Amino acid sequence: MNLKNQRRIAAKLLKVGLNRVQFNKERVSDAGEALTREDVRSLIKNGVITIRPEKAISRYRARKAQKQREKGSGRGHGKRRGKRKTRTGGKEAWIKKVRALREELAKLKEEKKIDKNQYRSIYRQIKGNLYHSRRHLRESLERARK
Repeated sequence: MNLKNQRRIAAKLLKVGLNRVQFNKERVSDAGEALTREDVRSLIKNGVITIRPEKAISRYRARKAQKQREKGSGRGHGKRRGKRKTRTGGKEAWIKKVRALREELAKLKEEKKIDKNQYRSIYRQIKGNLYHSRRHLRESLERARK
């Protein structure tokens, strides 16, 4: 039985593609008799014509790979596309560095290795991008003491 016309009408009414329109196998003859949009509407209401569910792309493999990357796998040189500054933006790198340095500075102040005037001065130097790392900060303080 040719249900091409009924399929087309049903697809229009249900606002889906032709391939997603599905006919009930037991009641195909009822579908064949439907000529008007009204007939097709009643078939949809009675469950003779239904919509196939959308086929989705499985995220299983993507999630699995992501989990491995979180552990550090698949991040070697061969997988890298783009330069270092592209992979980690300049601003993110700056924030990470400054937060680390300020944390170190607060620790030094708490341990009473520097007074509040030194703290303020070094804080400003950190903001001015004078220190590269925690180690650089500690070494410069050692040099200043000598």
